[in-house]
Parts: sequence; structure tokens; C-alpha cells
Amino acid sequence: MQVHPQAQAFLDLLKDAPPLDTQTAEQNRADLENALPLTGAAVDLFSVRDRTIAGVPVRVYSPDAPNGTLPGAVAYFHGGGWVLGDLEIADTTARALARHSGAVVVSVDYRKAPEHVFPAAADDAEAVTLALLSGESGLAIDPNRVAVAGDSAGGNLAAVTAQQLAGHMPPLAHQVLVYPVTDARVGSTASYAEFADGHFLTRRDMQYFVDTYAGGADRDDIRLSPARNPDLSGVAPATVITGECDPLRDEGEAYARQLREAGVPTTAVRFGGQVHPFLYMAGLIDDAGAAREFIGARLRQALAADAVLPG
Repeated sequence: MQVHPQAQAFLDLLKDAPPLDTQTAEQNRADLENALPLTGAAVDLFSVRDRTIAGVPVRVYSPDAPNGTLPGAVAYFHGGGWVLGDLEIADTTARALARHSGAVVVSVDYRKAPEHVFPAAADDAEAVTLALLSGESGLAIDPNRVAVAGDSAGGNLAAVTAQQLAGHMPPLAHQVLVYPVTDARVGSTASYAEFADGHFLTRRDMQYFVDTYAGGADRDDIRLSPARNPDLSGVAPATVITGECDPLRDEGEAYARQLREAGVPTTAVRFGGQVHPFLYMAGLIDDAGAAREFIGARLRQALAADAVLPG
């Protein structure tokens, strides 16, 4: 499998980055700030404001001025292995999703490890989503039209939240999982064997992330490893995005199959030649823009009044 030339250019920029487990979390977070120029241009929106929901810091992206019609809302959880990442690295992605979906995007600044270990991030993700669904968020949104979305560790949080809220009324309208971590038992798939080194996200990095976040928790806990849940019936319809040259590819696609087998309408799309975390790299990788537009369209359909979204 050949890495896309634009993805290879991204890999070349970061080829000398030190392994994450050789630095402190603070050093790794500072290094991540250097990638901000690669995330692309910021789309102008009607408003972007920071606030708190359910005691959790969030950034709220409103694509349009209120016109009497309550829009849907998307709780977005950034990636970064539950250790790195923040509202800034996800900013251009969240803006694009708000524009393409027509929904209010609530980007969640959940607590991160090692300062706050499992299940802190999962608790924050669920708390914000519940506030949106209950009408207690303080936002002028329709609680009957709420979705969750996230990438990598954020995709894990979106999947976990969707499972925890299966059967909730009103129900989640949709879940978007972008190269999600679905199994905390690192490295047992073919895509790990092929892409675990030299493709940005390494097996060693994933082990660092899981060990830092999970600590002594059971790796089979379904709030760590949503793929270990034997009953996925009743969770929200899903869109799953993977990159061909990402070690997380196979577990994301396997989870999409699990969802389908449980009767959950699910669409899975693989972006050929792409690496982790291509969705953020819109300043360098054209497929990032294409993926953002596709996800936005899926959310727009899912959050439309009387939506019927094909699998």
C-alpha cells in the first residue's frame, strides 16, 4: 500500500520527532503546537465562543445567526491519545464541520492524562452530551437533534458515549468515529503489523497513550475498549472514517462491522494512502478537506428534521 504523496510530505516533516515516551506530557504538548499551521485556514462563522457546559470547558461554533429554527448540535472530542490535543488543534476541523453540517459544534476540552486518568475523559464527554440531550446546555439547540463525533482518542470517547447513552430519550441522532481507538489492547491487527512504524502514529506511541490514560484499569473495560462490548444494539447510527496507512485502520473497520452486525445503520469510508491524523492536516493534505466536507454532509443529513440516513 502506497502512502499518498501529500501524506508522505507530512511524514517527512515529522520524521525526526522523538518517541513520546522519552518526553514529559508537557513537552509533547508543546511540540504539538508546532503542527497548528498545518491544520489549514479557519472558516469564518457567525460566532465562536468559549464557555462551560456541565462544568466542562467547551468551545461553541455557531455557523449561522439564529433565525427562529433551532439547529442540531454536535459534541466533538479531539484526538491526542487522551494526553495531547486541545481546542486549538481541533479548531479548523470544528469550524469546517459546523459550516458543512449547519449544526452548532461543541468542541469539548475534556480532562487529559496523566493529570486526570480514566475515566475522567469519558465522564466529561458523557456529561456534555447529556447536557445537550437534556436541554440543560444553555444553548439554543434542539435536544432531539444531537450527535457525537471525534477522532482517534476522541473517536474512542464518541463511541463510548454512544454506547453509554444507548436507550436514552431523546436518542443520539448519529455518531462519527474518525480512525477511532476501539481496543485498548494495543497492536493485535494486521494494520498494526504493517503501519506501526514510520507512519506517524507508532505502536510505541499508542502503548504510551493507553498506559498513561488507563493506568491500572482493566483494558477490557468497555469504556476503554468499546469494541469489547458484546451488545451494541440500540446505539446511534454511525459513520466510520479510516485511513489506509494508519495502524488504527483495522480496529475502526472491525468496529463498523460489529455495529452493522448489531443492526446499527453504519457507513464506513476508507481514505486511500492516508495516515493518522490526516483529518487535521488540511493545510497540507487535500483529503482532510474532503473528509471534513463528507462528515459535515453526513451530520447535516442525520440532524435534519425527520432524517432518514442510509447506511
